[in-house]
Amino acid sequence: MTRHLVRAHRGTKAGINAPFVLWLSAGIVPWFYFSEVLSAGTVVLHEYNYLVKKVVFPINVLPIVKAISSVFVHVFFVVFTFVVGLLYGFGITPYIFQVVYYFVAMMALVIGMIYLTSALCVFFKDMAQLVNIFLQVGIWATPIMWNFDRMVIDGTIPRWMAFVLKLNPMYYITSGYRDCLISQTGFWTRPVLTAYFWIFTIVMFLLGTHVFKKLQSQFADVL
Repeated sequence: MTRHLVRAHRGTKAGINAPFVLWLSAGIVPWFYFSEVLSAGTVVLHEYNYLVKKVVFPINVLPIVKAISSVFVHVFFVVFTFVVGLLYGFGITPYIFQVVYYFVAMMALVIGMIYLTSALCVFFKDMAQLVNIFLQVGIWATPIMWNFDRMVIDGTIPRWMAFVLKLNPMYYITSGYRDCLISQTGFWTRPVLTAYFWIFTIVMFLLGTHVFKKLQSQFADVL
């Protein structure tokens, strides 16, 4: 009886078929990880400059270490969001395990970006400030606090603008977390978006590692 009452009180404001607090949490949790790791990873070579100057230390692992260091906090928030979902009557389904897939996808994306931004930050110290500005703008360009599809239906934004906003790779991740925790939808139902995300991520990773390796020999001298 209680379960049915909880389900009956799910919010549907702005086309969101779930309590807003749960919908917001499912979107903002991956963004917290992404923004924290990208911001901290950009300055990782400055932070560990004493290791960079050691010839024997493989500095190419530093961006990966920075990404891994925030995993435990992220897991805590994912579990917290999952518990909130249970309290609102969302049951346990196999789709919850897709969180692992979306987390790995997000980690691959952010590591590639860190390789690029951390390498450039050695020579252009304002890069850290640019990344922070990018993140401040990015949170509003990601569907964390509003529903892009509903905004198109309501005429708040034109369809072409929603299409452009969905090119943000974090749209795929935040939507994916909501698919796991709320709508219980498989990632294979978004084949075009999945293909786009992985193409973007692979290109970013290859670009980031290429720039990093190209500039790596000069890091010790500049730092």
